[in-house]
Amino acid sequence: MDQLTYVLPHLKQSLSILFGLLGSWGYLILFLIIFAETGLVVFPWLPGESLIFFAASLASLPSSSLRMSLLVPTFFFAALIGDIVNYYIGRYLTHWQWMNKKINGPNLASARKYFDQYGGMAVVFGRFVPLIRTFIPLVAGIANLNLTRFTFATVVGVAIWVALASILGYYFGSLPFVQQHYALIVLLIILVAMLPAICTLIIHLIRRHIIKRNKMM
Repeated sequence: MDQLTYVLPHLKQSLSILFGLLGSWGYLILFLIIFAETGLVVFPWLPGESLIFFAASLASLPSSSLRMSLLVPTFFFAALIGDIVNYYIGRYLTHWQWMNKKINGPNLASARKYFDQYGGMAVVFGRFVPLIRTFIPLVAGIANLNLTRFTFATVVGVAIWVALASILGYYFGSLPFVQQHYALIVLLIILVAMLPAICTLIIHLIRRHIIKRNKMM
């Protein structure tokens, strides 16, 4: 408890020391989190832009060991590679006969039609919607969206996404008010990052309740 009461008021100093000790491993950890959030469909609850915003705000502190020149490419390539891996997972699933039978039908036909019409824009704008951005590349792969078209849209979407979150986080973190209340703001960022997971859990519980109630009727 004593450690917690010390760390919270001195959170920015503690985090700066932590990343300083981690060195290059700190960037690898950030890379893996963003990669998993975008590339692996089982981790849509991981933080995305909130993590980029938080890391950029920490990099703005004079005592921080984090450097924007390394953070930005780390986040960019993590999200880009994650999207492409997710796309190929979707493509690979269609080669499984039993899976192809399950996903083939009106829904897949509608998805293909949707991507034929809005494919590039769906990928770009889907990048800014938590949870949705994890599934857009997968569905694009299943719907067999043209790889070149998908890659171009992904590069554009990821570049804008990372740039906005990084710039906003960096300049936000440099504000005197933010530096004075850094611990409180970080906690709020963490709560915001947890909202998608909380919403997913609530939806899952509601669905289970409805299914259970229907079976009893």
